[in-house]
Amino acid sequence: MEELLTKENQVIVIVLIGVLLLLLMGVAFLLFFFFSRKKIVDKELEKRNLEVNHQKEIIQSIIITQEEERKRIAQDLHDDISSKLNVINLNANLLKDGDLTPEEYITVNNGILEATDKTLESARKIAHNLLPPILEEFGFKDAVEELADSFNNSKKISIKYNINYTNKLLNPQNELHLFRITQELINNSVRHGKANNSTINISQKDNRLIFSYTDNGIGFNSDDKNNKKGLGMKNIESRVSLLNGKYNIGSEVGKGFNILIVIQPPEYAKN
Repeated sequence: MEELLTKENQVIVIVLIGVLLLLLMGVAFLLFFFFSRKKIVDKELEKRNLEVNHQKEIIQSIIITQEEERKRIAQDLHDDISSKLNVINLNANLLKDGDLTPEEYITVNNGILEATDKTLESARKIAHNLLPPILEEFGFKDAVEELADSFNNSKKISIKYNINYTNKLLNPQNELHLFRITQELINNSVRHGKANNSTINISQKDNRLIFSYTDNGIGFNSDDKNNKKGLGMKNIESRVSLLNGKYNIGSEVGKGFNILIVIQPPEYAKN
C-alpha cells in the first residue's frame, strides 16, 4: 500500500514538474515575444522618426527655396526697376518745371524714353524668370529645348537632349517644378561641376515620367551626405518631393554626375 502511494506521489511530482516546466516555457515565450515585439516597435518608431525628420528637412528646404526666390525677385525689382523709375521720375520733374532750353528738353525727353524702354525690358526679364512664356504657351518640351539651346548658344556647355513628353501629362505647376529642376541641374553643372557636356533624357513608361540628367563634370562623392546638403541639391530634392517623385543620384570624384527622377502623376497612381 505504501509502495503504491509512493508511486502515486512520484507521478504527482512528475506532473507538477511538467506543469512548472510548461509554465516556465510559456513565460519564457511570452518574454521572448514581448522583447522581440518591443525591438520591432522600436525600429518602426526609429524609422518613422527618421522619415519625420527627413520631411521636416524637405519642408525647411522648400521654405528656404521660396525665401531665396523672393529675395532674388526683390533684388531684381530694386536694382532693375526702382532705379530706372527714379531716373524717369527725376526727368519728368525737370519737364514739369519747364525751365529748360529746347536742347535740354530733347535730352531729358530722350532720357525718359530710354529709361522707359529699359524698365519694360527689365520687367519682361523678371516676368520671364518667374514663368517662362514658352512654358505657358507651348508646353514643357519646347521650354526645356529652348533652355538647352540657350546654353548651347552661349558656349558655356554643350547639351544634348532627347525629350519624349506628352503634353499636359503633368499639370502646369508640376511642369514648372520640373523645368526649375532642369535649370538648377544645368547651372550646377556649369558653376560647380565645371562640365562642358551634359545630356537630358525625358521619356514616359507606364504613365510614369522618367527624367535623367548626366554631365561630365568634376563630380563628387555621392556617399558623403554633406555633398547632398547644398542649397542647389536641396532645391532639387524639395521640388522632387512636391512632384511626389523619387530620385537617385550617382557621382564620383572625376567621373561626372547623374540623376534619375521618376514621377507618377497622382491621377495615374490611383489606378
